[in-house]
Amino acid sequence: MIFVDSDVFLIDIRYARDRRFDVNARFLQRLRTRGDGMTTIFNVLEICGVLSFNLSSQQLMELYAYLPERYRIRVVPSHGPAAATPRLPAAALLRVMRQRASLGDAQVIALLRTMQPAPDLFVTWNAVHFTGRLEGTLRTPADALQAL
Repeated sequence: MIFVDSDVFLIDIRYARDRRFDVNARFLQRLRTRGDGMTTIFNVLEICGVLSFNLSSQQLMELYAYLPERYRIRVVPSHGPAAATPRLPAAALLRVMRQRASLGDAQVIALLRTMQPAPDLFVTWNAVHFTGRLEGTLRTPADALQAL
């Protein structure tokens, strides 16, 4: 499985003028074709939160509902209108935060640490936020394109 961080989706959805947009879009297209992408419910909610300032209520709900289908990704642990966010012990989050991580990154890292098997590849433009905190290979979308 290939884990994709929020920033990759946000560039595709909102930041067409970003210098990384084209390579980012090529990576996401490759991911759609492969069909082995995933993200967490925390990432989906983060994307919705960032974009909520510019979306109507209906658009926000549609984004939440259709994001996995749009990118052909799996959302863990679950997705849908009744999905709940995982209960992560504060101790697990604080273990990650001791390595200098925001709450959102700590939630993603702590959740991925519980997954068996862990994702083979973690793709993000913010590699510094995750380096040394997860098993598996960490790459930018540009690097991942060359490896896939």
